[in-house]
Amino acid sequence: MRDETDGDALHSSIHPPLPKLQVLNEAHRCLYCYDAPCTKACPTHIDVPAFIRKIATGNLLGSARVIMEANPVGASCARVCPTENLCEGACVLAPDEAPIHIGDLQRYATDWAREHDVQLFTPGPDSGRHVAVVGGGPAGLAAARELRRFGHAVTLFETKPKLGGLDTYGIVPFRLPMEAALWEAEQVINMGVNVRTDTVVGLDISADAIVSEFDAVVLACGMGYVPELGIPGEDLSGVWDAIEFIERAKTGETVSVPGRVAVIGAGNTAIDAATCARRLGAEEVVIYYRRTDREMTAYPSEYEFAKKEGVEFRWRCLPVRILGGGGRVQGIEFVTTDLVREADGRQQVRPIPGSEFMVAVDVVIRAIGQSRRTALLKAFGVAHTGGVVKTDGTRTNLSKVFAAGDCTFAKGGREAMVVEAAEQGKQAAREVHAFLCGQGKGGM
Repeated sequence: MRDETDGDALHSSIHPPLPKLQVLNEAHRCLYCYDAPCTKACPTHIDVPAFIRKIATGNLLGSARVIMEANPVGASCARVCPTENLCEGACVLAPDEAPIHIGDLQRYATDWAREHDVQLFTPGPDSGRHVAVVGGGPAGLAAARELRRFGHAVTLFETKPKLGGLDTYGIVPFRLPMEAALWEAEQVINMGVNVRTDTVVGLDISADAIVSEFDAVVLACGMGYVPELGIPGEDLSGVWDAIEFIERAKTGETVSVPGRVAVIGAGNTAIDAATCARRLGAEEVVIYYRRTDREMTAYPSEYEFAKKEGVEFRWRCLPVRILGGGGRVQGIEFVTTDLVREADGRQQVRPIPGSEFMVAVDVVIRAIGQSRRTALLKAFGVAHTGGVVKTDGTRTNLSKVFAAGDCTFAKGGREAMVVEAAEQGKQAAREVHAFLCGQGKGGM
């Protein structure tokens, strides 16, 4: 597997690590604020002044422990978190001078731990309880890690061959190398977690069997692939699901992106797919979005990065049908939209009659969000709304079933960031632990 310094455009990091001298300069710039607004701004509440002070004093092992204690996927988050909106945005130095490069310092410490192959945490004394975690992404790994620290046995079920979820498979390698995500997974596995990869719940093992065999269950199943656009022509060769497209490119499969590429959607996954296509050699990549840049959900920094990579944007364009010949994509028809505010205040997208236009393209990548795992939730009997699990904290309607991560995030609601999923995984583990202690069996 390639690393971040590889000359290959797909694997060469867009943000190279800081050299040691600059790391130390940044660490010594920190004011070590007693009220630490940066820590408060972090969803996992990493003690930022503590980990930076340890870097300044040369204690990189201690620094990595502080980071990973709070955030079990801290190596990934150092690369993919929108730090300008979180810790760095809250830095007291931000208004007057550049904020501390907190993300870079976090990356430096966790990279040191990864390169030196250190095991940061150990399991707690055996509790005699066994918990199932369904899903090996950030929320599932965080839950499994915390449950082992409480001393509970954990079996983690994952459909993919490797753990890490979207960190491993769904974020482009020039932003997040697979090695960083797999190291985080190894930190959890090495604590004695029983891992069952290539296991589909509902096919290889039933939901009922899991509920009956384990003392508690954490659903951290995330979401699925990108749903279809629902327009004619989606069965043509050259139409891609953005997540599958990124996954194939990241795992080294051959992905053909000849000529002109149209990406439908304007979230962070759309940006990833578009920039990935550019780095794979596409001559022209255009993102089409039915609303305007004011409504796009991609982070501003990602938007600016895409433009620097040569990605173009077209607003108020709704796809109507995909055109083809010989079974392959040849073009796509759009209609121009208007944004109309309804009486209830919601903004609706309305096609403008007679505004249809054609664009010649060779590849269409749909990036309009992710499908929900409603069949899995139904199999467990968990209450949900359109595939979004209903929770009180992380508790579901079933006494021994808890849920965390993307499967609990409603569209347009709480931000489905990696760091948020990790925090929810920790919270689920705490609530499971309290539940198991409250049962009183085994004298916790």
